[in-house]
Amino acid sequence: MNCIIIDDEETARLIIQQLCSQVEQLNVIEEFPNAIQAIKFLNQHHIDLIFLDIHMPDFTGFDFIQTLKNPPKIILTTSDKNFALEAFEYECVVDYLLKPIALPRFLKAIQKAESTKTPEVKDKTEDSSSGISSGENDLYINIDRRLIKIDIPTINVIEAKGDYILIKTQEKNYTVHSTLKKIEEKLPEDTFLKIHRSYVINIKRIIDIEDNSVLIDKDVIPVSRSNRPELMKRLNML
Repeated sequence: MNCIIIDDEETARLIIQQLCSQVEQLNVIEEFPNAIQAIKFLNQHHIDLIFLDIHMPDFTGFDFIQTLKNPPKIILTTSDKNFALEAFEYECVVDYLLKPIALPRFLKAIQKAESTKTPEVKDKTEDSSSGISSGENDLYINIDRRLIKIDIPTINVIEAKGDYILIKTQEKNYTVHSTLKKIEEKLPEDTFLKIHRSYVINIKRIIDIEDNSVLIDKDVIPVSRSNRPELMKRLNML
Protein backbone atom coordinates (compact mmCIF):
# COMPACT_ATOMS: atom_id res chain seq x y z
CA MET A 1 0.00 0.00 0.00
CA ASN A 2 1.27 3.43 -0.93
CA CYS A 3 0.91 5.77 2.02
CA ILE A 4 1.71 9.27 3.27
CA ILE A 5 2.22 10.72 6.74
CA ILE A 6 0.73 14.03 7.90
CA ASP A 7 1.91 15.34 11.26
CA ASP A 8 3.21 18.75 12.31
CA GLU A 9 5.80 17.14 14.62
CA GLU A 10 8.96 15.94 12.90
CA THR A 11 9.67 13.36 15.61
CA ALA A 12 6.20 11.85 15.22
CA ARG A 13 6.67 11.57 11.45
CA LEU A 14 10.01 9.87 11.97
CA ILE A 15 8.52 7.32 14.39
CA ILE A 16 5.76 6.39 11.96
CA GLN A 17 8.33 6.15 9.18
CA GLN A 18 10.28 3.66 11.28
CA LEU A 19 7.17 1.63 12.05
CA CYS A 20 6.22 1.55 8.37
CA SER A 21 9.72 0.35 7.44
CA GLN A 22 9.04 -2.82 9.43
CA VAL A 23 5.98 -3.68 7.33
CA GLU A 24 6.88 -5.03 3.90
CA GLN A 25 3.58 -4.12 2.27
CA LEU A 26 3.82 -0.43 3.21
CA ASN A 27 5.48 2.06 0.89
CA VAL A 28 5.80 5.57 2.34
CA ILE A 29 5.65 7.92 -0.66
CA GLU A 30 5.84 11.25 1.16
CA GLU A 31 5.41 12.98 4.51
CA PHE A 32 3.98 16.42 5.24
CA PRO A 33 4.10 18.86 8.19
CA ASN A 34 0.72 20.34 7.26
CA ALA A 35 -2.46 19.38 5.45
CA ILE A 36 -2.30 22.04 2.72
CA GLN A 37 0.81 20.49 1.22
CA ALA A 38 -0.80 17.07 1.46
CA ILE A 39 -3.95 18.21 -0.36
CA LYS A 40 -1.91 19.47 -3.30
CA PHE A 41 -0.10 16.13 -3.42
CA LEU A 42 -3.33 14.12 -3.27
CA ASN A 43 -4.75 16.05 -6.21
CA GLN A 44 -2.01 14.55 -8.36
CA HIS A 45 -1.25 11.15 -6.82
CA HIS A 46 -3.19 8.05 -5.82
CA ILE A 47 -2.65 6.98 -2.22
CA ASP A 48 -4.00 3.90 -0.44
CA LEU A 49 -3.46 4.96 3.16
CA ILE A 50 -2.86 8.12 5.21
CA PHE A 51 -1.39 8.31 8.71
CA LEU A 52 -3.00 11.50 10.00
CA ASP A 53 -2.45 13.49 13.17
CA ILE A 54 -5.57 15.09 14.66
CA HIS A 55 -4.09 18.18 16.36
CA MET A 56 -2.31 20.42 13.87
CA PRO A 57 -1.99 24.21 13.55
CA ASP A 58 -4.78 26.12 11.77
CA PHE A 59 -7.11 23.12 11.34
CA THR A 60 -7.53 19.61 12.69
CA GLY A 61 -7.21 16.25 11.05
CA PHE A 62 -11.02 16.08 10.97
CA ASP A 63 -11.16 19.36 9.04
CA PHE A 64 -8.68 17.89 6.59
CA ILE A 65 -10.80 14.77 6.05
CA GLN A 66 -13.82 16.93 5.23
CA THR A 67 -11.95 18.62 2.39
CA LEU A 68 -11.33 15.29 0.62
CA LYS A 69 -13.82 14.30 -2.03
CA ASN A 70 -12.79 10.62 -2.14
CA PRO A 71 -10.45 10.03 0.80
CA PRO A 72 -8.30 6.91 0.97
CA LYS A 73 -8.14 4.77 4.09
CA ILE A 74 -7.00 6.79 7.09
CA ILE A 75 -5.33 5.77 10.36
CA LEU A 76 -5.51 8.58 12.89
CA THR A 77 -2.50 9.09 15.14
CA THR A 78 -2.86 11.20 18.26
CA SER A 79 -1.97 11.55 21.93
CA ASP A 80 -5.57 12.51 22.72
CA LYS A 81 -8.00 9.66 23.45
CA ASN A 82 -11.05 11.94 23.61
CA PHE A 83 -11.82 11.90 19.89
CA ALA A 84 -12.17 8.17 19.29
CA LEU A 85 -15.97 8.26 18.97
CA GLU A 86 -15.91 11.21 16.60
CA ALA A 87 -13.16 9.58 14.54
CA PHE A 88 -15.22 6.57 13.57
CA GLU A 89 -18.05 8.74 12.29
CA TYR A 90 -15.89 8.97 9.16
CA GLU A 91 -16.12 5.85 7.05
CA CYS A 92 -12.60 6.32 5.74
CA VAL A 93 -11.07 6.03 9.25
CA VAL A 94 -10.02 2.44 9.81
CA ASP A 95 -8.21 2.82 13.14
CA TYR A 96 -7.26 5.23 15.93
CA LEU A 97 -3.73 4.95 17.31
CA LEU A 98 -2.68 6.61 20.56
CA LYS A 99 0.87 7.94 20.83
CA PRO A 100 3.34 6.55 21.73
CA ILE A 101 2.54 3.84 19.20
CA ALA A 102 3.80 0.34 19.93
CA LEU A 103 4.67 -1.97 17.04
CA PRO A 104 2.12 -4.74 17.89
CA ARG A 105 -0.70 -2.18 17.98
CA PHE A 106 0.57 -0.62 14.75
CA LEU A 107 0.52 -4.01 13.00
CA LYS A 108 -3.09 -4.56 14.05
CA ALA A 109 -4.01 -1.21 12.49
CA ILE A 110 -2.33 -2.23 9.23
CA GLN A 111 -4.27 -5.50 9.23
CA LYS A 112 -7.50 -3.51 9.58
CA ALA A 113 -6.49 -1.27 6.70
CA GLU A 114 -5.73 -4.26 4.48
CA SER A 115 -9.03 -5.97 5.26
CA THR A 116 -11.19 -2.87 4.89
CA LYS A 117 -12.57 -1.90 1.51
CA THR A 118 -11.96 1.65 0.40
CA PRO A 119 -15.23 3.44 1.19
CA GLU A 120 -17.14 5.60 -1.22
CA VAL A 121 -17.37 8.70 0.90
CA LYS A 122 -19.67 11.55 0.03
CA ASP A 123 -17.87 14.87 -0.06
CA LYS A 124 -18.78 16.90 3.04
CA THR A 125 -17.66 20.18 1.47
CA GLU A 126 -19.93 22.27 -0.68
CA ASP A 127 -19.61 21.02 -4.27
CA SER A 128 -20.36 23.16 -7.30
CA SER A 129 -22.45 22.16 -10.28
CA SER A 130 -19.33 22.04 -12.45
CA GLY A 131 -18.10 18.90 -10.68
CA ILE A 132 -14.49 20.01 -11.17
CA SER A 133 -12.09 18.58 -8.60
CA SER A 134 -8.75 19.09 -10.34
CA GLY A 135 -6.05 20.79 -8.31
CA GLU A 136 -5.76 23.40 -11.04
CA ASN A 137 -9.40 24.40 -10.54
CA ASP A 138 -9.59 24.24 -6.76
CA LEU A 139 -8.98 27.06 -4.32
CA TYR A 140 -8.62 26.22 -0.63
CA ILE A 141 -9.44 28.91 1.92
CA ASN A 142 -9.03 28.86 5.68
CA ILE A 143 -12.09 30.05 7.62
CA ASP A 144 -12.48 29.56 11.36
CA ARG A 145 -9.76 26.90 11.34
CA ARG A 146 -11.59 24.96 8.62
CA LEU A 147 -10.12 24.32 5.19
CA ILE A 148 -12.83 24.91 2.59
CA LYS A 149 -12.55 24.08 -1.08
CA ILE A 150 -13.95 26.42 -3.72
CA ASP A 151 -14.23 25.47 -7.37
CA ILE A 152 -12.51 28.36 -9.11
CA PRO A 153 -14.85 28.47 -12.16
CA THR A 154 -17.80 29.21 -9.82
CA ILE A 155 -16.24 32.43 -8.52
CA ASN A 156 -17.97 35.58 -9.79
CA VAL A 157 -16.05 38.38 -8.14
CA ILE A 158 -13.55 39.01 -5.36
CA GLU A 159 -13.72 42.28 -3.47
CA ALA A 160 -11.10 43.78 -1.15
CA LYS A 161 -12.43 44.91 2.23
CA GLY A 162 -9.56 46.22 4.34
CA ASP A 163 -7.62 43.27 5.73
CA TYR A 164 -10.19 40.85 4.31
CA ILE A 165 -11.48 39.78 0.92
CA LEU A 166 -15.03 38.82 -0.01
CA ILE A 167 -15.22 35.91 -2.44
CA LYS A 168 -18.60 35.74 -4.19
CA THR A 169 -19.44 32.46 -5.89
CA GLN A 170 -22.55 31.20 -7.66
CA GLU A 171 -23.77 29.52 -4.49
CA LYS A 172 -22.21 31.25 -1.50
CA ASN A 173 -20.04 34.12 -0.30
CA TYR A 174 -16.89 33.74 1.82
CA THR A 175 -14.99 36.33 3.85
CA VAL A 176 -11.31 35.50 4.20
CA HIS A 177 -8.43 37.21 6.00
CA SER A 178 -6.17 37.85 3.00
CA THR A 179 -5.27 40.41 0.35
CA LEU A 180 -6.52 40.85 -3.17
CA LYS A 181 -2.99 40.49 -4.52
CA LYS A 182 -2.42 37.19 -2.73
CA ILE A 183 -5.65 35.65 -3.97
CA GLU A 184 -5.14 37.01 -7.49
CA GLU A 185 -1.86 35.07 -7.75
CA LYS A 186 -3.76 31.80 -7.24
CA LEU A 187 -6.29 32.44 -10.03
CA PRO A 188 -5.90 31.60 -13.74
CA GLU A 189 -4.90 34.72 -15.69
CA ASP A 190 -6.99 33.81 -18.73
CA THR A 191 -10.22 33.93 -16.71
CA PHE A 192 -9.71 36.48 -13.94
CA LEU A 193 -8.81 40.14 -14.25
CA LYS A 194 -8.33 43.00 -11.82
CA ILE A 195 -10.58 45.78 -13.12
CA HIS A 196 -10.37 48.08 -10.12
CA ARG A 197 -8.07 48.41 -7.12
CA SER A 198 -10.74 46.68 -5.02
CA TYR A 199 -12.11 44.12 -7.49
CA VAL A 200 -11.00 41.02 -9.37
CA ILE A 201 -13.65 39.50 -11.61
CA ASN A 202 -14.29 36.32 -13.55
CA ILE A 203 -14.63 37.76 -17.07
CA LYS A 204 -16.69 34.74 -18.14
CA ARG A 205 -19.40 35.80 -15.68
CA ILE A 206 -19.93 39.26 -17.19
CA ILE A 207 -23.56 39.80 -18.17
CA ASP A 208 -23.43 43.41 -19.33
CA ILE A 209 -20.98 46.30 -19.75
CA GLU A 210 -22.10 49.90 -19.42
CA ASP A 211 -19.85 52.95 -19.30
CA ASN A 212 -17.31 52.26 -16.55
CA SER A 213 -18.95 49.27 -14.91
CA VAL A 214 -19.77 45.61 -15.51
CA LEU A 215 -22.71 43.54 -14.35
CA ILE A 216 -22.00 40.12 -12.85
CA ASP A 217 -24.98 38.32 -11.39
CA LYS A 218 -26.70 41.19 -9.53
CA ASP A 219 -23.53 43.14 -8.76
CA VAL A 220 -22.56 46.30 -10.59
CA ILE A 221 -18.79 46.52 -10.39
CA PRO A 222 -16.74 49.62 -11.26
CA VAL A 223 -14.02 49.48 -13.92
CA SER A 224 -11.13 51.90 -13.44
CA ARG A 225 -9.98 53.94 -16.41
CA SER A 226 -6.53 52.35 -16.34
CA ASN A 227 -7.91 48.79 -16.36
CA ARG A 228 -10.62 49.29 -18.98
CA PRO A 229 -8.33 48.82 -22.05
CA GLU A 230 -7.14 45.42 -20.77
CA LEU A 231 -10.74 44.37 -20.11
CA MET A 232 -11.78 45.31 -23.63
CA LYS A 233 -8.80 43.43 -25.01
CA ARG A 234 -9.69 40.31 -23.07
CA LEU A 235 -13.23 40.51 -24.42
CA ASN A 236 -11.93 40.85 -27.99
CA MET A 237 -13.39 44.32 -28.28
CA LEU A 238 -10.18 46.08 -29.40
